[in-house]
This record gives sequence, structure tokens and C-alpha cells, in this order.
Amino acid sequence: MKKATVPIKSQSMQVQDSSDSDEEPNPESHKKSLEKLKKTDPDFYNFLEENDENLLNFEAASDDQESDRQSDSNEDDEKIHTPGALQADSDDSDFENDNYKLDNTKVTLKMVSEWQAELQSEGKIKLSTLITVIKAFNAAMLRVSSDDGTSQGEMKVEGSSVFNAVIQLCVVNLPGAVKKYLGVEQSGKEPQKCKHFSKIRGPLMSYLVDLMKLLLSISSENILGVLLKHLHQMCTFIACFPRIAKMALRKLILLWSTSEETVRVLAFLCILRITRNQQALLLDPVLKVMYMTYVKNCKFVSPSTWPGINFMRRSLVEMYSLDLDVAYRHVFLYIRQLAIHLRNAIVVQKIENRQAVYNWQFVNSLRLWGDLLAVNNRPPLHPLIYPLVMVTINTIKLVPTHQYYPLRFHCVEILMNLSKETETFIPVLPFLTEILAYDFNKKHKKVSMKPLDFSCILRLAKSQLMENGFKDAVIDKLYALMLEYTANESHTFAFPDTILLAVIQLKQFLKSCSVANYTKRFRQLLEKIEENARFIEQERIKSTVALDDESSIMAWETSMKAKGTPLKLFFENWNRINQLQKRKKVTNNDEIAGQMPVIKRRKITEQQVQRPESKGPLVLFPSDSEDDERPNFEADEDEEPPRAPKVKKQKKKKTQRKIAKRNSPPEERDTIDKGDIVQDLSVGDW
Repeated sequence: MKKATVPIKSQSMQVQDSSDSDEEPNPESHKKSLEKLKKTDPDFYNFLEENDENLLNFEAASDDQESDRQSDSNEDDEKIHTPGALQADSDDSDFENDNYKLDNTKVTLKMVSEWQAELQSEGKIKLSTLITVIKAFNAAMLRVSSDDGTSQGEMKVEGSSVFNAVIQLCVVNLPGAVKKYLGVEQSGKEPQKCKHFSKIRGPLMSYLVDLMKLLLSISSENILGVLLKHLHQMCTFIACFPRIAKMALRKLILLWSTSEETVRVLAFLCILRITRNQQALLLDPVLKVMYMTYVKNCKFVSPSTWPGINFMRRSLVEMYSLDLDVAYRHVFLYIRQLAIHLRNAIVVQKIENRQAVYNWQFVNSLRLWGDLLAVNNRPPLHPLIYPLVMVTINTIKLVPTHQYYPLRFHCVEILMNLSKETETFIPVLPFLTEILAYDFNKKHKKVSMKPLDFSCILRLAKSQLMENGFKDAVIDKLYALMLEYTANESHTFAFPDTILLAVIQLKQFLKSCSVANYTKRFRQLLEKIEENARFIEQERIKSTVALDDESSIMAWETSMKAKGTPLKLFFENWNRINQLQKRKKVTNNDEIAGQMPVIKRRKITEQQVQRPESKGPLVLFPSDSEDDERPNFEADEDEEPPRAPKVKKQKKKKTQRKIAKRNSPPEERDTIDKGDIVQDLSVGDW
């Protein structure tokens, strides 16, 4: 029956196609037209007969083509309907279709609890369970993204309780279940190299895309923290899909730069883990985007934004430390850009070029590269110390006025940190002692109760220069920086020689300055520096180190640093107290700032409160009534009785005056208090 029906169907299809097409002519009509042509125009018919015989033999050709078509169709039918060509589906595929195709299935809490039990079971995880859970998560995402709040996929998630249960199931149990199914922990392989990864690759990719959509739509800090912790567990799988990894990194870098502190930390941990898994592919673009984001977000500095900028700088240093060869290309390029901006400001004396250098983005970039070179003082990055130091020094020299003292202090801090960590001598003291030439004896024109804080300032206004807080803040910062730098260099072999000019300038400042508060602090600093210089000279006399032996000098300095110097010990004690005061100032809380010294007062007992001559209990508030005129303590015969306070006498006189006025006749009542008599005046008396 099958062989009979198929040719009929093919013939009908051929007939329909031939009738529908306009290109193929009908043989009978063509034959009639040729016979008519033979009668009407025999000359033209003879011409066709001589030159084009195929046109006149159209019937024979068409019959042959039709027979060929029928034979070809019969052969195709015989090939299709040969026995054994068709194969039935297996039972396993039927089972998979029943599990995977859950058309319009409504998810319930009971189903979620069953899935949770299967994911938490100690046995083997079924692939069907993982795919079903991922489809439920996709249905929950469709419910959120749809306009009417209903999911249109294979499964339906209705109700907030079911939605929360599905999200919680995926966040808590799905990462461990996927790892267990792939056997990542047992084999120690990467997920894409596991045996069953090809089976779960598609559903896992769908789940990660939905997770990115959920992450982009959430604004709550608490929910973001939970999702980022889950994302941190899924980072090994995200690295298997480069497109999803780039999408995730864009969102994570945005959270790293703009969110709350906890979210920033979690976002950075996710960035670090994803980049490490695909370091060769992702490290270079991630470093570029993170640096540009850092520069963009450090344009404005305030006490509220300063902690976030510090966190971004430290995390960037950690990212650049992953591969120093890649970091060298970035650091070299960006330090060169800073040098070009500085050169333009030096050559072209314009406000625009100067503002391109004297801004927070330029200074924070210098601080970033200074911290990076201080941490990684190794061959790939070590040659970049010199250009960075030269750019920083010339930044100080660009406009060396007292309006830019705060910027000078920031640059000096960068150089001091770099010198300390890399053990490289950088001449910083001249830029500090130059400030001592300012006239601190000049009287201020304005009084400000609020002290100046240079941590968030680059340039001082003219009104701030006239305040009394300007000179106090400059002296405090100058004292702190000079003490820290000399303490860091106090163990070096050439310390007495390097501080010689600074000692001379300090002595000149003490002679010229007449403000006692300023001279007192710098006189103490001068004494400590000279004491440490004498200590180093005595130690040099005892040693037999040759000046041309660099290794022996370094060994001597290392031993002196471990032994300790007087100036270093003084700085450590001063710095401990100073840091406590800073933390207390920032937090306004003694508990967070640390344990401050507390004055212990001796408790006063009741016997100590009483006088030696008293025998009865002490009465703190004696009564003012007449019945209690006698005091509650007995006086000795030789001593005079204690006098009552004057306030009590006045009250007693007032009460006696009232009693006498009440007991006197009406005529005499008006004469008791003569000072209080007021006569009534009438108009008739005038």
C-alpha cells in the first residue's frame, strides 16, 4: 500500500507544479500551433525545418523527459521504502523527553523541597534534576522580566514564596551539585575538561545568563551581597564562557567602583577569581578598564570618598601584581602619559596645562604607581622607579608657592613611601625645609575655630592663607613628615651627612621664628636628629667597614635597623599616639579608636565624706523649717557652732516677718515693712 500511494502523490505534485509554472508549455497546444503555422506560412515552416529540428520534434523530447522523471521518482521511492531503513526511538530518549519537556508545569513548594533533597543527597546527581532546577530558575527570571508578572516558558513560577524558594535553592545548593555532577573536586580538573561537561554546557550557560540579568536588575545592597557570594562560587564555570565572563566583569567593575563597602569587596573577589581562571585572555583588558574606572572615580576627593579611593588603589595594585610583564606595559604607558602632561605644563605656561597636572586624577595616578612599585620592587618594574620619581619631583617644582603646600605634602608622601619600601635614597628633605622659609611670625587676619585638614585638599584659597589655622596645620604636617623621613633614614651609614643641611636650616628657623609653640616642637626634633647623628657616628667609629664595599655597608645598615636607633624609637612612640588621635577624629568613637588612657579615681567612702567631728550620718539636704533649726551635728564647747548659710538666714527672716505681720493688729500691719509702702495718687491732689 505504501509503494502504491507514494508515486501517485509524486505524480500529482508534478502535475500541479507544471500547471502552476508559466515557463513550461503544453505539448498538444504547441503541436496545433505548428500545424497552423505550416498552413499559413509554409516558407517560415520550411526555414524552421532546415535550421531548428528540435523545435519541431518537441513532442518526442517531452515524452522522453516525462518518462525519465517517472523513472527517477520510482527509484527514489524504492530507496526510501526499503525494509530496515527506519529505526525506532530508544526508551532512554523517551524518558528524557518526559523529564525535560515540562510544558506549562506550575512550580510548587513541594516540588522545590523534592529538588532540594535530590541536590543534597549523597548519591549521584541526576542530569535531569539539574536541568529541571535551571528551567525553574529561568521561569522565575521570566516572571520578573515580563510585564504582567507571569512566566511564559515551559514552567510557571507564581507567588513570592515560590519565587524566593527557587532563588534560594539555586543560590545555596546549585554550585555544589554541579561540581559534584562534573566531579571537579575529585578529579581536580577544570570544568570544561570534565567528562560530562558537554551534557550540561547548554543549561549551565542559560543559567549564567539569567544570573547576570538578575544581577543587573538588583539595587539592594543586602541582596547584591548574597548574589555576589553565589557568583563567587560560580566563577570557575563563568570562566568557561568568554562572552558571559566579559559581561560579568563589566557589571562587577561597576559595583567595585561605586557600591557600598561590602559589595565592593565581594565584587573585587569575583573579578580576581574570574581573571585568574582566564588570565591570558582577560587580564590585559580587565587592567585597562579597571584603571580607567579608577581615574574616573577619583576626580573628586572628600572624607566620604577617600576610603573608596584607597580601596580601589590597593585592589588595583593586587591585580597588577598577577603578571608583572603585562603590568610593565601598562605602567610604562601611563607614566609616559603623566610625563607628557607635565612637559606641556612646563613648556606652555597656561592655566589649562597647569590644571591638567594639578588635579586629583594626576596625583592619585602618581600614588597608584608609587604603591605598585613599592610592593613589586623586582626586575620587570624596578627600572620604572626613576621616571616616576622625576615626574613627582617636577610636579612639586611646577608651581612652588605656599598655595600649593597641600599638593607638595601629597607628593612628598609618595616619595617617602617609595624610598622606604624600595630602600632607595630619594632627596626629600629639601622640599620640606624649603617651607621653613615662610614667614610664620606674620599675624593672621582671620580667626578660624576649625583646623585645616590637608588630606583632601590640593590648593589653598587666599582666604584660608589669612587664617590662623593655616600656619598651625603647616607646622603640624611639616613636623610629622620630617620626623618620619629622618626616622626611616636613621639607620643608614650616611645619616649624619644627609641631614647636615636640614640641621642648618632648622637652626636658622629657630632663630628667626618667635612663636613659642612652633619653636618648641622643632627644637625637640632638632635634638632628636642630632642625638641620632651622634649615635651613628659612634657606631661607625667602632666598625671597620670600607666605604667602597657596598655589601658590607648594606649588612651594617641591616644590623643597625634590627638593633634600633634612638630616633626610630621616638618616632614609633609618637606615631602610635598620633594614629590613635586620627582614628578618634575620624570615627568620633573612643571604642573604635582604641583604648585611650583613663584616669583611675579612688572611690570615696561614706566615712571619708563625713567630717572628722561628725558622729551622725551626713545629711546632704537639710530642712529649712523652724523645727529643724538645730543642726544634725554637735559642736564642741571650745569651738564656735557652725554658721548656717546666708540663704538660710534670708529665708528665716522672711518667715518671721510673715508670722509677725499675721499676728499684729490691722493698723500696724502696714508699718511693718515701710520699704514696701506704695501710696495711691488721685487726679484731685494736683
